[in-house]
Amino acid sequence: MSVQRVAMLSLHTSPLSQPGAGDSGGMNVYVHSLASALARAGVGCDVLTRADHAEQPPIMDVEPGFRVVHLDAGPRRPVPKESLPMLVDDLIASGRCYLASAGEVDALHAHYWISGAVGHRLKHELDLPLVTTFHTLARTKVSAGIDDDSTERSHIEGEVVACSDRIVASTVDEVDELAAYNAVPDRIEVIPPGVDHALFSPGDARAARRRLGLPAGPLVLFVGRIQPLKGADVALRTLAALPDDRTTLVIVGGPSGADGERELASLRALADELGITDRVRWVEPQPHAALVDWYRAADVCIVPSRTESFGLVALEAAACGTPVVASEVGGLRSLVADGEAGFLVAGRAAADYAAPVQLLLADERRAQRMGSAAVARSRQYAWSMTAARLRRLYADVAARELVQCA
Repeated sequence: MSVQRVAMLSLHTSPLSQPGAGDSGGMNVYVHSLASALARAGVGCDVLTRADHAEQPPIMDVEPGFRVVHLDAGPRRPVPKESLPMLVDDLIASGRCYLASAGEVDALHAHYWISGAVGHRLKHELDLPLVTTFHTLARTKVSAGIDDDSTERSHIEGEVVACSDRIVASTVDEVDELAAYNAVPDRIEVIPPGVDHALFSPGDARAARRRLGLPAGPLVLFVGRIQPLKGADVALRTLAALPDDRTTLVIVGGPSGADGERELASLRALADELGITDRVRWVEPQPHAALVDWYRAADVCIVPSRTESFGLVALEAAACGTPVVASEVGGLRSLVADGEAGFLVAGRAAADYAAPVQLLLADERRAQRMGSAAVARSRQYAWSMTAARLRRLYADVAARELVQCA
């Protein structure tokens, strides 16, 4: 069966939003990049998201075959992610109305649990197969010590897992996490995300620093939303533990979630307490394409997340030839080749992160070898490959009898 068009649900955040602030992050990059790659492979993508600004048009054409559809549900302003469950019925009604008038769609692909809740209902109402990518799971976050909206979310995730025609996991670690929801193994397919190698590639580090106005000397980079999950506090403590006080830490990202501003204030206070305030540069979220210069300029990229379904920042840094020091969790375990293209760190102790960071800063030849190995390893991941595998998956679920709720 040939698949012509897919409706992607990315309801809590738009692929057009600036990654690195609010609820926008790696998932925005994922959905935007995937929809673009699918469109170029001949599969039309309508990405349905909630309208959160008064000036947004009903439909925005991003490129041929890829458009973003703004659904009216609740006020046309940003709404905290935690409040979106109250808008699920409105999102279902608005999504149903659009899909009924938009012509034939071969499958639904929901991203994140709120989209999964909407996609689950639309699947039954419109008799369409449902593919789900969760990106993060409530029970995984709880096990990592992060308990947000876990009870209701975990229940809904369980329902969506049970009725999805296929679940896309980014890594084998995520397959193990889905086992906690009694997911049927035959309905799970591991399809890693990709990276845009035409954009994220090695380049002149000195030129990148000049363009960015960065100082000479050792430079460590952290890219991510300012929230406890991402571990910017560990990055600050790591900087304080490094012996060379010329080292600069650049933190690129903005506050995220209900406690984002409080977390940012706490991090600034921590930098002051550690006596490193003048060695930390805080940079507001950057357009995705602009990140390439930040990756190229850095000697090391630190990714100390408490949990990570995949880790696009680590992959983008690797594609630019920057060695990564990352926490040994989730998808980072399969992405970072420990000791070859970067280092993995178990636990949260700053000294355990500082040791490999210092090793890379002190040994330029080792860092260059690891950077080259990271580039080579990143070649295993490309959005065109992700799109090709998903195109086959959509055709498969569209040809089969739909999974029904127990």
